[in-house]
Amino acid sequence: MVYLADDKRYDTMKYNRTGNSGLLLPAISLGLWHNFGGVDTYENGRAMLRRAFDLGITHFDLANNYGPPAGSAETMFGEMLATDFKPYRDEMVISTKAGYWMWNGPYGEWGSKKYLIASLDQSLKRMGLDYVDIFYSHRPDPNTPLEETMGALDQIVRQGKALYVGISSYSPEQTAEAVRILNDLGTPLLIHQPSYSMLNRWIEDGLQDVLDESGVGSIAFCPLQQGLLTNKYLGGIPKDSRAASSTGALKEDQVTEEVIQKIRQLNDIAAERGQTLAQMSLAWVLRGGRVTSALIGASRVSQIEDNVAALNNLDFSEEELAKIDDILKG
Repeated sequence: MVYLADDKRYDTMKYNRTGNSGLLLPAISLGLWHNFGGVDTYENGRAMLRRAFDLGITHFDLANNYGPPAGSAETMFGEMLATDFKPYRDEMVISTKAGYWMWNGPYGEWGSKKYLIASLDQSLKRMGLDYVDIFYSHRPDPNTPLEETMGALDQIVRQGKALYVGISSYSPEQTAEAVRILNDLGTPLLIHQPSYSMLNRWIEDGLQDVLDESGVGSIAFCPLQQGLLTNKYLGGIPKDSRAASSTGALKEDQVTEEVIQKIRQLNDIAAERGQTLAQMSLAWVLRGGRVTSALIGASRVSQIEDNVAALNNLDFSEEELAKIDDILKG
């Protein structure tokens, strides 16, 4: 059956301006880090992407090494762009990244110009695109001058291979310097992608101030802390969870009894707000307008629907925020 996007897909999604730019991003974006690779069921990924777009999610976030195997998430998304999504390319913001290991040898990771430009060329071929909307330096490289990495981002924009550039997981000091270099080059930094959640608040210690002062947007990855901030762990560690898996990014020793007690208390506040714990966690990340978009992952359609419903209640009272802070501080 031919896919036709929902006519009402823009009616309820909230779109936020990205820093000082003209680009609007949906408050909820979808990442293809897990569950869209070659080892996953294509039809499930297809159903999730279609449903996300029907709900007004216009931003799809990838990276060169997403899969597994590395590159297969981009290949899968490229198949969607050639079929279901073919009429809708200009209604989408598509991002990819390079920085982590992608191929063997000295040119297959980190932040050299050689690696970043070669990797993006490969990503464009896998997705069947002439350009991406946002290209990121996926992590800072301690052994490559920042001028070289930022110079590569500038060159990529000037070559027409990306419209905007971003960085991910850079410290406040590194971010401020990246902003300065890119401004001097004439390619402003659009966005920073940091990890951020109620259980991981490092960006509040300086990074958010740098972004605000520099007019740079932000998109928070792992806003649900690898699933910890959902109802999955309220009763302990389920056998089918990431924490129980030997290959999962969330490790069993991170799910302590202290953490479980915190998420149970947070769940009580969410219930009082008429939300799931996941919905409240996303609303909390988006509170106050300092974060442009929350980047979710999903393994099934119902998770995307539940997450997008967080936008039905984004407001917090001062009392609620104080209670949440008390819980998080233990």
